[in-house]
Amino acid sequence: MINSVRNTVLSVLNKNNYGYLSPADFNLFAKQAQLDVFESYFSQYNYQINKENARQSGSGIADLAKGIEESMDLFSMTRGLNMDATSAGQYLMPSAATTGSDYYFVNKVLVYKSILASGTTTNFSAVGQDEVQDSSATFLNDGIAVGDIVGVQTDTQGVQYATVTQINTDTTITVSRAILTALGFRYSIIKAGTQQNEAEKVTHSKITMLNNSVYTAPTLEYPSYTSEEASMQVFPNSIDTAGRVIAQYFRYPRDPNWTYIELTGGEPVFNQSDAQYQNFEVPLDEEDNLTMKILNYAGVSIRDADVYQFANGEEAKEKQQEG
Repeated sequence: MINSVRNTVLSVLNKNNYGYLSPADFNLFAKQAQLDVFESYFSQYNYQINKENARQSGSGIADLAKGIEESMDLFSMTRGLNMDATSAGQYLMPSAATTGSDYYFVNKVLVYKSILASGTTTNFSAVGQDEVQDSSATFLNDGIAVGDIVGVQTDTQGVQYATVTQINTDTTITVSRAILTALGFRYSIIKAGTQQNEAEKVTHSKITMLNNSVYTAPTLEYPSYTSEEASMQVFPNSIDTAGRVIAQYFRYPRDPNWTYIELTGGEPVFNQSDAQYQNFEVPLDEEDNLTMKILNYAGVSIRDADVYQFANGEEAKEKQQEG
């Protein structure tokens, strides 16, 4: 889709000799246009829900809220959160460094009610990378069984989960997939079918009041959390093991990147096989919307009011039809 959008943008600009849009500028405008479309999903969804509540929206193929929700789900991620070693019960918010993607909005936080065992790996299988080895563990005495869930905290992809396939010894178990690339990883083992409780997000002032009363203090049945900068504090503080906290969140779309082969004295040629290539992540039906938004930015960049007004008018027509 990104090549089609660029060709359309250049066609409009070149038709009346408005100017040339370089690949670098196009990629900058494409990133902003995609962010505009992405962020509009949340306000559009809220608008359609309000129309449904007012009995002004249809059902079936006329259910616009469902279509918007499906577009939003393209950016939904569920990841176990890495622990933050600074204090008990603290976990790192989703980011490119901890879960592989930055979060736009955390939808819900789930907490495993109980765990069977936890610790830090002291060795790993260099061949299969599918063994959890902990010299201080007591897997047999802890009642670990085949099918239980193992969560291992990694460096950049959050917590990776696998299932137990074999209990080798009291200190070694085999898991269903390769998740260990070094020793020294924190892990936890959760009984298969263990209940997950949703944590309530509360303000910093409210959590103080809740914790000051034995009747309202968060529990494993009804946990809570607060967030601050890049971390999340989960209550009660006994929730303090790798793999125990899971976040479902909406990530930002990846930056689009139109890649090309540079030709001497000629036009750049689209190169989809480039390792840096990244297509738009929004649905195909947003192609026209992306084109108009990029033309908007291009019109401002080349200081041509006609381009800006044309694109702005097309956007207004589309919004009127959707409303």
